[in-house]
Amino acid sequence: MTIAFFAFDTPNGRKISVALEEMGLPYAVKSINITKDEQFSPEFLAISPNNKIPAIIDPDGPDGQPVSVFESGAILIYLAEKTGKFLPRAGAARIAVIEWLMFQMAGFGPIPGQVHHFIGLDNEDDKRYGLKRFMNETRRLYGVMDKRLAEHDFFAGEISIADFAMLGWVWRHPRHQVDLNDFSNVKRWYEAMMARPGVQRGFSIALK
Repeated sequence: MTIAFFAFDTPNGRKISVALEEMGLPYAVKSINITKDEQFSPEFLAISPNNKIPAIIDPDGPDGQPVSVFESGAILIYLAEKTGKFLPRAGAARIAVIEWLMFQMAGFGPIPGQVHHFIGLDNEDDKRYGLKRFMNETRRLYGVMDKRLAEHDFFAGEISIADFAMLGWVWRHPRHQVDLNDFSNVKRWYEAMMARPGVQRGFSIALK
């Protein structure tokens, strides 16, 4: 059955489009235009009470009953457990995936998201401090990722939902004003990920 995928063309939206394609799940995009405040509609808030995209409705959820899921990390875990793909069922390998997924959710998302915000300000005095603070922290996070990828092909060893989560944000590296040549291991990983057919399909699907 077809999953309803509520999204817009953002890093968090792209995480899920890539995962859906890589997992081979049928889905239909329901665009939520966040530039027009469609995320505040009562219909969408019933699915995503934090008024954020993405969200999904799976008509074939647990026990065959419909289920809605909001928050991109929760959606990735749900889809991985539904399909049995990209998330080990137990042990140290599963822990590693969850660790790096949480690293993305808590840090490498909120921090570069602040860069996006301050870059967009017109007043130079307003944005100077914010950009310095959040660009420095964004580069620190890229450094953590680069060190990890110096010893692993993917963030948790084998490719996983953690990689899909990271990819949505590394995709925006030009907007972070980060040159991937400064982080050679991240660059190698990013190019390998973007060469995958499922990832390419996930980025080509229209989300707005």
